[in-house]
Amino acid sequence: MISEAELIVDRRRLKRSVTLWRILAVLLAVGAVVALLWTPGNVRSFEDHIARIRIDGLITGDQATLDLLKKVEESRKVKGVIIRIDSPGGTTAGSEAIYEAVRKIAKDKPVVAVMDTVAASGGYITALATDRIVARGNTITGSIGVIFSFPEVSKLLDTIGVKMEELKSGDLKAEPSPYRPVSDKVREVSMAMVKDGFDWFTGLVAERRNLPIERVRELSDGRVYTGRQAITVKLIDELGGEEVAVSWLETEKKLAADLEIVDWKPRDTRDTAGFGFSAADLVLRALGLESLSAGVERAKLDGLLVLWHPAF
Repeated sequence: MISEAELIVDRRRLKRSVTLWRILAVLLAVGAVVALLWTPGNVRSFEDHIARIRIDGLITGDQATLDLLKKVEESRKVKGVIIRIDSPGGTTAGSEAIYEAVRKIAKDKPVVAVMDTVAASGGYITALATDRIVARGNTITGSIGVIFSFPEVSKLLDTIGVKMEELKSGDLKAEPSPYRPVSDKVREVSMAMVKDGFDWFTGLVAERRNLPIERVRELSDGRVYTGRQAITVKLIDELGGEEVAVSWLETEKKLAADLEIVDWKPRDTRDTAGFGFSAADLVLRALGLESLSAGVERAKLDGLLVLWHPAF
């Protein structure tokens, strides 16, 4: 038979074991919460530093990027900002949103743009929001203009014997329509919208680059420029890379020479699990269908565009 002393010892051993498992369970729960909330983009320096923000790919004014820019604006540890741009542009409204967010940062902190391979159209609008623009000699930039594109498949529908019927409240509702040729009235209204966006864009260039509007209109036929051409026509300030931008921040804006450059990244909104990857993207990559993932981004291209290459 087990003595009373042995029972007491066993109970104490069991109690310690249960306590240990409870502690481990709590630690695992805390770790799980941290893993869910943490992404590399959430790491921030606790020391004074220069923030590096990347504007890549299609510019849509997504909330994650706008939230990031807002955090940079409010951070007391950010003493200067480098915007690295590699983008052919995107939607006009999205580019406007990014422009306004960068201008808010520039009210209190020096901001410099560094153009990489492409910084055209909406990418150039982003650069205009900064205090200084640096580009490589072979960077593609410019493409000052607005485009509104839409499909027109009426002949195809006639060929296959499909007819679309519509009941609508006004003759310009849901126009231009892909189901019929564009009328003169619809073309006139659509072109007026494009012109309004174009006037806004050229006005930004004239204001930010300190150029006469007449000269801006000469430069705004939609063409792209290399960095060397762009500096000749005063669309950018200097040729070079990030080291040139840092030098400007130190010499012109008197930032300390020993400031670290810290990457600030938006939270990946596709990452619902918080582990830095999208399950859907992972499956598409495994099947060799990465292009379908890119197609999701292209599907966002609706409305007025400030985009260098619409086929993008």
